[in-house]
Amino acid sequence: MNPKIWLSSPHMSGKEQEFIKNAFATNWIAPLGPNVSGFEKDLETYLNENTHVAALSSGTAAIHLALVLLGVEHGDEVICQSFTFSASANPIVYQGATPVFVDSEKDTWNLCPEQLETTIKDRMLKGKKPKAIIAVHLYGMPYNAEKINKIANTYQIPIVEDSAEALGSTFKGIKCGTLGDISILSFNGNKIITTSGGGALVSKSKALKDRAVFLATQARDADVSYLHSNIGYNYRMSNVVAGIGRGQMTVLDNHVSKRRQNFEFYKEHLDSIGDIEFLNEPNGSFSNRWLSCILTPNLKTREALRQLLEINNIETRPLWKPMHQQPIFKDAPSYTNGVSDTLFERGLCLPSGSNLTENELDRIISIIKSYF
Repeated sequence: MNPKIWLSSPHMSGKEQEFIKNAFATNWIAPLGPNVSGFEKDLETYLNENTHVAALSSGTAAIHLALVLLGVEHGDEVICQSFTFSASANPIVYQGATPVFVDSEKDTWNLCPEQLETTIKDRMLKGKKPKAIIAVHLYGMPYNAEKINKIANTYQIPIVEDSAEALGSTFKGIKCGTLGDISILSFNGNKIITTSGGGALVSKSKALKDRAVFLATQARDADVSYLHSNIGYNYRMSNVVAGIGRGQMTVLDNHVSKRRQNFEFYKEHLDSIGDIEFLNEPNGSFSNRWLSCILTPNLKTREALRQLLEINNIETRPLWKPMHQQPIFKDAPSYTNGVSDTLFERGLCLPSGSNLTENELDRIISIIKSYF
Protein backbone atom coordinates (compact mmCIF):
# COMPACT_ATOMS: atom_id res chain seq x y z
CA MET A 1 0.00 0.00 0.00
CA ASN A 2 1.13 3.55 -0.69
CA PRO A 3 2.34 5.58 2.32
CA LYS A 4 -0.32 7.44 4.32
CA ILE A 5 -1.13 10.99 3.28
CA TRP A 6 -2.44 12.89 6.31
CA LEU A 7 -5.01 15.66 6.28
CA SER A 8 -2.83 18.17 8.13
CA SER A 9 0.19 16.81 9.95
CA PRO A 10 2.66 18.80 12.09
CA HIS A 11 5.53 20.37 10.17
CA MET A 12 8.58 21.20 12.24
CA SER A 13 11.10 23.91 11.36
CA GLY A 14 14.10 22.17 12.94
CA LYS A 15 14.59 25.06 15.37
CA GLU A 16 12.12 23.88 18.00
CA GLN A 17 14.64 21.63 19.75
CA GLU A 18 16.97 24.57 20.43
CA PHE A 19 14.29 26.26 22.55
CA ILE A 20 13.25 22.99 24.21
CA LYS A 21 16.87 22.08 24.98
CA ASN A 22 17.36 25.47 26.58
CA ALA A 23 14.28 24.92 28.75
CA PHE A 24 15.76 21.67 30.06
CA ALA A 25 19.25 23.13 30.45
CA THR A 26 17.92 25.99 32.59
CA ASN A 27 15.33 23.79 34.36
CA TRP A 28 12.43 25.98 33.20
CA ILE A 29 9.96 23.08 33.00
CA ALA A 30 7.07 24.67 34.90
CA PRO A 31 4.25 26.63 33.19
CA LEU A 32 6.25 29.84 33.16
CA GLY A 33 9.63 30.92 31.91
CA PRO A 34 11.43 32.68 29.05
CA ASN A 35 9.91 30.56 26.27
CA VAL A 36 6.39 31.47 27.39
CA SER A 37 7.08 35.20 27.49
CA GLY A 38 9.15 34.91 24.31
CA PHE A 39 6.38 33.08 22.43
CA GLU A 40 3.86 35.67 23.57
CA LYS A 41 6.13 38.44 22.34
CA ASP A 42 6.64 36.67 19.00
CA LEU A 43 2.87 36.49 18.54
CA GLU A 44 2.36 40.11 19.57
CA THR A 45 4.98 41.24 17.08
CA TYR A 46 3.42 39.14 14.32
CA LEU A 47 -0.17 40.21 14.98
CA ASN A 48 0.21 43.84 15.98
CA GLU A 49 2.46 45.62 18.45
CA ASN A 50 -0.65 46.90 20.23
CA THR A 51 -1.88 43.42 21.10
CA HIS A 52 -1.32 41.51 24.33
CA VAL A 53 -1.13 37.71 24.22
CA ALA A 54 -1.59 35.12 26.96
CA ALA A 55 -0.23 31.69 26.02
CA LEU A 56 -2.60 28.97 27.23
CA SER A 57 -3.06 25.20 27.21
CA SER A 58 -5.57 25.17 24.32
CA GLY A 59 -7.80 27.27 22.11
CA THR A 60 -10.78 25.90 24.03
CA ALA A 61 -9.30 27.23 27.26
CA ALA A 62 -8.87 30.61 25.57
CA ILE A 63 -12.56 30.73 24.55
CA HIS A 64 -13.58 29.72 28.06
CA LEU A 65 -11.46 32.46 29.65
CA ALA A 66 -12.77 34.99 27.11
CA LEU A 67 -16.33 34.25 28.23
CA VAL A 68 -15.30 34.48 31.90
CA LEU A 69 -13.63 37.84 31.25
CA LEU A 70 -16.79 39.09 29.49
CA GLY A 71 -18.89 38.18 32.50
CA VAL A 72 -20.88 35.35 30.92
CA GLU A 73 -22.77 33.55 33.67
CA HIS A 74 -25.42 30.93 34.32
CA GLY A 75 -28.62 31.79 32.48
CA ASP A 76 -26.98 34.09 29.90
CA GLU A 77 -27.17 33.51 26.16
CA VAL A 78 -24.20 33.56 23.82
CA ILE A 79 -24.53 33.62 20.03
CA CYS A 80 -22.26 31.12 18.32
CA GLN A 81 -21.63 30.33 14.69
CA SER A 82 -23.31 26.97 14.06
CA PHE A 83 -20.93 25.86 11.33
CA THR A 84 -17.85 25.15 13.44
CA PHE A 85 -16.10 22.59 15.63
CA SER A 86 -17.71 21.89 19.01
CA ALA A 87 -14.80 23.55 20.84
CA SER A 88 -16.26 26.92 19.80
CA ALA A 89 -19.53 26.16 21.58
CA ASN A 90 -18.65 23.93 24.54
CA PRO A 91 -17.19 26.72 26.74
CA ILE A 92 -20.58 28.47 26.66
CA VAL A 93 -22.00 25.48 28.49
CA TYR A 94 -19.04 25.44 30.91
CA GLN A 95 -20.35 28.80 32.13
CA GLY A 96 -23.91 27.54 32.50
CA ALA A 97 -25.00 29.74 29.61
CA THR A 98 -27.09 28.78 26.58
CA PRO A 99 -25.65 28.76 23.06
CA VAL A 100 -27.79 30.36 20.36
CA PHE A 101 -26.67 29.05 16.99
CA VAL A 102 -26.62 31.19 13.86
CA ASP A 103 -26.14 29.93 10.32
CA SER A 104 -23.58 30.87 7.67
CA GLU A 105 -23.40 32.94 4.50
CA LYS A 106 -22.39 31.41 1.17
CA ASP A 107 -19.58 33.90 0.45
CA THR A 108 -17.35 32.92 3.39
CA TRP A 109 -19.09 29.87 4.95
CA ASN A 110 -18.94 31.90 8.17
CA LEU A 111 -21.43 33.79 10.34
CA CYS A 112 -24.17 35.35 8.18
CA PRO A 113 -24.54 39.08 9.04
CA GLU A 114 -28.23 39.20 8.10
CA GLN A 115 -29.04 36.09 10.11
CA LEU A 116 -27.00 37.46 13.03
CA GLU A 117 -29.00 40.69 13.23
CA THR A 118 -32.29 38.81 12.91
CA THR A 119 -31.21 36.58 15.80
CA ILE A 120 -30.18 39.48 18.05
CA LYS A 121 -33.48 41.27 17.47
CA ASP A 122 -35.50 38.14 18.19
CA ARG A 123 -33.59 37.26 21.36
CA MET A 124 -34.01 40.84 22.61
CA LEU A 125 -37.77 40.67 21.92
CA LYS A 126 -37.78 37.55 24.08
CA GLY A 127 -36.02 39.50 26.85
CA LYS A 128 -32.66 37.75 26.40
CA LYS A 129 -30.05 40.11 24.98
CA PRO A 130 -27.01 37.95 24.05
CA LYS A 131 -23.98 38.47 26.30
CA ALA A 132 -21.41 37.78 23.54
CA ILE A 133 -20.97 36.64 19.94
CA ILE A 134 -18.53 33.86 18.99
CA ALA A 135 -17.57 34.30 15.32
CA VAL A 136 -15.23 31.84 13.58
CA HIS A 137 -12.81 32.16 10.65
CA LEU A 138 -13.53 28.71 9.24
CA TYR A 139 -10.72 26.84 7.44
CA GLY A 140 -8.70 30.07 7.48
CA MET A 141 -11.27 32.15 5.56
CA PRO A 142 -12.00 35.42 7.40
CA TYR A 143 -15.59 36.11 8.36
CA ASN A 144 -17.02 39.43 7.18
CA ALA A 145 -15.58 41.40 10.10
CA GLU A 146 -16.76 44.74 8.73
CA LYS A 147 -20.43 43.78 8.78
CA ILE A 148 -20.27 41.57 11.87
CA ASN A 149 -18.45 44.22 13.92
CA LYS A 150 -20.90 46.91 12.82
CA ILE A 151 -23.85 44.82 14.01
CA ALA A 152 -22.11 43.97 17.28
CA ASN A 153 -21.32 47.64 17.90
CA THR A 154 -24.90 48.67 17.13
CA TYR A 155 -26.26 46.35 19.80
CA GLN A 156 -23.21 46.70 22.09
CA ILE A 157 -22.43 42.97 22.21
CA PRO A 158 -18.74 41.98 22.43
CA ILE A 159 -17.21 39.60 19.88
CA VAL A 160 -15.05 36.61 20.74
CA GLU A 161 -13.07 36.08 17.55
CA ASP A 162 -12.34 32.38 17.10
CA SER A 163 -9.19 32.53 14.99
CA ALA A 164 -8.13 28.98 15.83
CA GLU A 165 -7.85 28.12 12.13
CA ALA A 166 -6.82 31.53 10.79
CA LEU A 167 -3.38 32.55 12.05
CA GLY A 168 -1.78 34.20 9.01
CA SER A 169 -5.09 35.25 7.42
CA THR A 170 -6.11 38.89 7.02
CA PHE A 171 -9.29 40.89 6.48
CA LYS A 172 -8.71 44.12 4.54
CA GLY A 173 -5.06 44.06 5.61
CA ILE A 174 -5.80 43.47 9.31
CA LYS A 175 -4.52 40.24 10.86
CA CYS A 176 -7.09 37.68 11.96
CA GLY A 177 -6.66 37.30 15.69
CA THR A 178 -6.99 41.07 16.21
CA LEU A 179 -10.52 41.68 14.86
CA GLY A 180 -12.57 40.87 17.97
CA ASP A 181 -12.96 42.37 21.42
CA ILE A 182 -11.15 39.25 22.59
CA SER A 183 -9.55 36.85 20.12
CA ILE A 184 -8.30 33.30 20.43
CA LEU A 185 -5.72 31.15 18.64
CA SER A 186 -5.08 27.41 18.59
CA PHE A 187 -1.79 25.53 18.22
CA ASN A 188 -3.24 22.02 18.15
CA GLY A 189 -1.24 19.39 16.27
CA ASN A 190 -3.11 19.90 13.00
CA LYS A 191 -3.03 23.71 12.94
CA ILE A 192 -0.91 25.90 10.66
CA ILE A 193 1.72 26.04 13.42
CA THR A 194 1.63 23.79 16.45
CA THR A 195 2.89 23.57 20.00
CA SER A 196 1.64 19.96 20.13
CA GLY A 197 -1.29 21.25 22.18
CA GLY A 198 -1.85 24.87 23.07
CA GLY A 199 -3.65 28.10 22.41
CA ALA A 200 -3.64 31.81 23.17
CA LEU A 201 -5.92 34.64 24.19
CA VAL A 202 -5.37 37.97 22.40
CA SER A 203 -6.52 41.35 23.67
CA LYS A 204 -5.80 45.01 23.01
CA SER A 205 -5.81 45.53 26.78
CA LYS A 206 -2.84 44.58 28.95
CA ALA A 207 -5.12 44.56 32.00
CA LEU A 208 -7.33 41.97 30.30
CA LYS A 209 -4.30 39.84 29.38
CA ASP A 210 -3.04 40.04 32.97
CA ARG A 211 -6.46 39.03 34.26
CA ALA A 212 -6.48 36.05 31.86
CA VAL A 213 -3.05 34.93 33.11
CA PHE A 214 -4.22 35.29 36.72
CA LEU A 215 -7.29 33.12 36.10
CA ALA A 216 -5.24 30.62 34.05
CA THR A 217 -2.85 30.03 36.96
CA GLN A 218 -5.50 29.02 39.51
CA ALA A 219 -6.35 32.65 40.46
CA ARG A 220 -3.93 32.71 43.36
CA ASP A 221 -4.04 36.06 45.15
CA ALA A 222 -0.87 38.08 45.79
CA ASP A 223 -0.49 36.78 49.31
CA VAL A 224 2.20 34.79 51.09
CA SER A 225 -0.41 32.12 51.87
CA TYR A 226 -2.36 30.23 49.22
CA LEU A 227 -5.30 32.64 49.20
CA HIS A 228 -8.02 32.45 46.53
CA SER A 229 -10.81 34.99 46.09
CA ASN A 230 -11.78 33.77 42.61
CA ILE A 231 -12.28 30.44 40.87
CA GLY A 232 -9.19 29.73 38.80
CA TYR A 233 -8.13 27.28 36.11
CA ASN A 234 -5.04 25.31 35.16
CA TYR A 235 -4.86 26.80 31.67
CA ARG A 236 -1.32 28.21 31.34
CA MET A 237 1.04 26.99 28.60
CA SER A 238 4.22 25.31 29.81
CA ASN A 239 7.69 26.68 29.05
CA VAL A 240 8.65 23.46 27.20
CA VAL A 241 5.60 23.56 24.91
CA ALA A 242 6.13 27.29 24.30
CA GLY A 243 9.60 26.42 23.01
CA ILE A 244 8.00 24.45 20.20
CA GLY A 245 5.91 27.51 19.40
CA ARG A 246 8.96 29.75 19.22
CA GLY A 247 10.53 27.45 16.64
CA GLN A 248 7.28 27.29 14.70
CA MET A 249 6.94 31.08 14.50
CA THR A 250 10.11 31.19 12.41
CA VAL A 251 8.31 29.35 9.58
CA LEU A 252 4.73 30.61 9.92
CA ASP A 253 4.78 32.70 6.75
CA ASN A 254 6.34 29.80 4.82
CA HIS A 255 3.60 27.47 6.05
CA VAL A 256 0.91 29.94 4.94
CA SER A 257 2.54 30.24 1.52
CA LYS A 258 2.74 26.46 1.08
CA ARG A 259 -0.86 25.87 2.10
CA ARG A 260 -2.02 28.51 -0.32
CA GLN A 261 0.03 26.79 -3.02
CA ASN A 262 -1.75 23.52 -2.18
CA PHE A 263 -5.10 25.20 -2.70
CA GLU A 264 -4.02 26.70 -6.03
CA PHE A 265 -2.73 23.28 -7.14
CA TYR A 266 -6.08 21.66 -6.38
CA LYS A 267 -7.98 24.47 -8.08
CA GLU A 268 -5.78 24.37 -11.18
CA HIS A 269 -6.17 20.62 -11.64
CA LEU A 270 -9.79 20.13 -10.52
CA ASP A 271 -11.56 23.34 -11.53
CA SER A 272 -12.45 21.89 -14.92
CA ILE A 273 -14.52 19.15 -13.25
CA GLY A 274 -18.03 20.59 -13.25
CA ASP A 275 -19.07 18.61 -10.17
CA ILE A 276 -16.41 20.24 -7.96
CA GLU A 277 -16.64 23.74 -6.46
CA PHE A 278 -14.15 25.79 -4.44
CA LEU A 279 -14.55 28.60 -1.91
CA ASN A 280 -12.94 31.70 -3.41
CA GLU A 281 -11.64 34.63 -1.39
CA PRO A 282 -14.13 37.51 -1.20
CA ASN A 283 -12.72 40.95 -2.00
CA GLY A 284 -10.45 42.11 0.84
CA SER A 285 -9.97 38.65 2.33
CA PHE A 286 -6.69 36.73 2.46
CA SER A 287 -6.99 33.14 3.66
CA ASN A 288 -4.15 31.05 5.02
CA ARG A 289 -5.99 28.10 3.39
CA TRP A 290 -5.45 26.05 6.53
CA LEU A 291 -7.52 23.34 4.87
CA SER A 292 -8.34 23.15 1.15
CA CYS A 293 -11.99 22.21 0.79
CA ILE A 294 -14.18 21.22 -2.12
CA LEU A 295 -17.92 20.95 -2.61
CA THR A 296 -19.27 17.88 -4.37
CA PRO A 297 -22.79 17.62 -5.86
CA ASN A 298 -24.35 15.75 -2.92
CA LEU A 299 -23.82 13.56 0.16
CA LYS A 300 -23.66 10.36 -1.87
CA THR A 301 -20.83 11.71 -4.03
CA ARG A 302 -18.95 13.12 -1.06
CA GLU A 303 -19.02 9.83 0.79
CA ALA A 304 -18.06 7.77 -2.25
CA LEU A 305 -15.10 10.06 -2.93
CA ARG A 306 -14.04 10.11 0.72
CA GLN A 307 -14.14 6.32 0.90
CA LEU A 308 -12.19 5.95 -2.35
CA LEU A 309 -9.45 8.22 -0.98
CA GLU A 310 -9.49 6.35 2.33
CA ILE A 311 -9.02 3.00 0.54
CA ASN A 312 -5.98 4.58 -1.11
CA ASN A 313 -4.57 5.58 2.31
CA ILE A 314 -5.40 9.28 1.94
CA GLU A 315 -7.00 11.04 4.89
CA THR A 316 -9.89 13.44 4.21
CA ARG A 317 -12.89 14.47 6.26
CA PRO A 318 -16.30 16.06 5.77
CA LEU A 319 -16.78 19.72 6.57
CA TRP A 320 -17.88 20.42 10.16
CA LYS A 321 -21.26 19.03 11.18
CA PRO A 322 -23.24 22.13 12.23
CA MET A 323 -23.80 22.59 15.95
CA HIS A 324 -27.57 22.81 15.48
CA GLN A 325 -27.43 19.20 14.19
CA GLN A 326 -25.49 17.92 17.20
CA PRO A 327 -27.43 15.73 19.70
CA ILE A 328 -25.88 17.53 22.67
CA PHE A 329 -27.29 20.86 21.46
CA LYS A 330 -30.68 19.63 20.23
CA ASP A 331 -32.54 21.92 22.65
CA ALA A 332 -30.49 25.06 21.95
CA PRO A 333 -32.13 27.89 19.99
CA SER A 334 -30.95 28.02 16.38
CA TYR A 335 -31.51 30.41 13.48
CA THR A 336 -30.79 28.58 10.26
CA ASN A 337 -30.99 29.27 6.55
CA GLY A 338 -29.88 25.90 5.17
CA VAL A 339 -26.36 27.00 4.16
CA SER A 340 -24.38 25.01 6.71
CA ASP A 341 -26.60 21.94 6.29
CA THR A 342 -25.82 21.94 2.56
CA LEU A 343 -22.12 22.58 3.11
CA PHE A 344 -21.88 19.67 5.52
CA GLU A 345 -23.59 17.30 3.08
CA ARG A 346 -21.50 18.34 0.08
CA GLY A 347 -18.14 19.38 1.51
CA LEU A 348 -14.85 17.52 1.81
CA CYS A 349 -11.53 18.67 3.30
CA LEU A 350 -8.52 17.54 1.28
CA PRO A 351 -4.95 16.95 2.56
CA SER A 352 -3.47 20.41 3.11
CA GLY A 353 -0.30 20.15 5.17
CA SER A 354 2.59 22.49 4.46
CA ASN A 355 4.80 19.38 4.23
CA LEU A 356 2.89 17.79 1.32
CA THR A 357 5.12 16.81 -1.59
CA GLU A 358 4.34 17.29 -5.27
CA ASN A 359 4.17 13.52 -5.69
CA GLU A 360 1.58 13.30 -2.92
CA LEU A 361 -0.49 16.06 -4.48
CA ASP A 362 -0.31 14.33 -7.86
CA ARG A 363 -1.48 11.10 -6.24
CA ILE A 364 -4.48 12.82 -4.65
CA ILE A 365 -5.44 14.56 -7.89
CA SER A 366 -5.13 11.33 -9.88
CA ILE A 367 -7.55 9.47 -7.60
CA ILE A 368 -10.10 12.31 -7.56
CA LYS A 369 -10.00 12.55 -11.34
CA SER A 370 -10.39 8.79 -11.66
CA TYR A 371 -13.61 9.00 -9.65
CA PHE A 372 -15.17 11.77 -11.72
